Amino acid sequence: MFVSGPDAPYLSGADWWRSAVFYQVYPKSFADGNGDGVGDLIGVRDRLDHLRELGVDAIWLSPFYTSPMADGGYDVADPTDVDPMFGDLSDFDALLAAAHERDIKVTVDIVPNHFSDQHPWFQQALAAGPGSPERARFIFRDGKGPDGSEPPNNWPAIFGGPAWNRVPDGQWYLHLFAPEQPDLNWDNPEVGAEFERILRFWMDRGVDGFRVDVAHSMAKPKGLPDMDLTDYLGPNTQLDPDLRFDQDGVHECLRLFRRVMDDYPHRMAVGEAWVPDDVRLARYVRSDELHLTFNFRLIEAAWSAKDFTEAIDGSLKAMAEVGAPCTWVLSNHDIVRHTTRYGGGALGQVRGRAAALVLLSLPGAAYLYNGDELGLENVELPDEVLQDPTWKRSGYTERGRDGERVPLPWEGDEPPFGFSASSDTWLPMPPEWRPFTVQAQLRDPDSTLWLYRRALLLRRELKELHGSSFAWLEAPEGCLAYRRGPDLAVALNAGEEPVELPPGEILLSSSPIVDDKLPANTAVWLRV
Repeated sequence: MFVSGPDAPYLSGADWWRSAVFYQVYPKSFADGNGDGVGDLIGVRDRLDHLRELGVDAIWLSPFYTSPMADGGYDVADPTDVDPMFGDLSDFDALLAAAHERDIKVTVDIVPNHFSDQHPWFQQALAAGPGSPERARFIFRDGKGPDGSEPPNNWPAIFGGPAWNRVPDGQWYLHLFAPEQPDLNWDNPEVGAEFERILRFWMDRGVDGFRVDVAHSMAKPKGLPDMDLTDYLGPNTQLDPDLRFDQDGVHECLRLFRRVMDDYPHRMAVGEAWVPDDVRLARYVRSDELHLTFNFRLIEAAWSAKDFTEAIDGSLKAMAEVGAPCTWVLSNHDIVRHTTRYGGGALGQVRGRAAALVLLSLPGAAYLYNGDELGLENVELPDEVLQDPTWKRSGYTERGRDGERVPLPWEGDEPPFGFSASSDTWLPMPPEWRPFTVQAQLRDPDSTLWLYRRALLLRRELKELHGSSFAWLEAPEGCLAYRRGPDLAVALNAGEEPVELPPGEILLSSSPIVDDKLPANTAVWLRV
């Protein structure tokens, strides 16, 4: 038996985030309010009732800031303004007010590792030249070799190619991601002061929290030594333990964020930290750092009871050591959708439904990605429409993340399925999505959308799911089972054959129960 701390009322007071269900809105892909084929803040506001009826507690808005869009908005040129693609600050304020009217909290991205190369600071750095205070805000270095024509070290960029770009005066600047995303120098106190200003700007407007992008990246090793590339896993991965990430100095940066946030009641921050193990991850949610950090172990787990059990158990134990809740997620804008990872087609659909019941019954916070509730899969897009920088930077070998970013289908029988008044959407939508629209699924009581609605309603109603009580139960081979509180049990059959259903009253099942057997690829919630 494993219990990770005292129970607490659901969404109570300052600690509302400990059990909340967050819904990630990727603004370009959620809903288009002005008819130009690109999602925007007006579209999000217009579709908030879908989220209220779904039953989520908060939304996380991916970047909507002023940006040249070299990396989907994560290249931020002005972190305190709205890009015209998405609207303006008045549209954001209207969205925030409308969400709060529906008791939905709003969290936004903060991107502390880098700015856009179009940010005024970087333009000033280019103009000021080597050795200037303006360049000291970023990581500029002289190159190697007699004429400085080689990069300062051998670091690769996440999106492919070297992590250094040379400027006309001969110096090089570091960019762990795209060349349009120069890394900031967090050893410079001006950088921390600027992010304090950014945090306060949004909290003063009323946002409820932040998602900290690549929270493990701000600190760089002294001297920027070469990496050992022997076990390097290639572009678009941050999981290999190397010098670029998870340096101890990141924690002081996060403590700065926490000190600022503690001036505002009931605010929270969740970190995106890809680190090698659960113990390293738990360091990000110590009492003076972040409130939550994404748990990617469940994303990495193969479809098997063994992998799921190890992912859940390791995470619960590590977070308990620092008194923090787990934060579970199956998909996001950077990850192949879980229905596709679990086999795609009918098999991926049924497994995805089962995984959702596991996700939503675990202790802690849960994050849904827009479209999870519809059972959407990744889309195989033609080469000519791909926009992710990984595609070009990898020499057209890594297709990137566009497949999980295709706009959502809302209604109707053909693209753009109510997403936009324009048929020319920023990424094309497959006609095969007709049965996956919100409208179609609302008409089908057995749809994935209704499964999510029922699960989220029960999550609110069942007190056993509000606290942190958790105990493993014995289960047949290929299955896992656990108890939440004294009266609620969850079972998953990840095997290929039906097994005996545990005794109890069925509250919710991801697939129909036949002859008191738990079918393959099915999860069930039971009152025992």
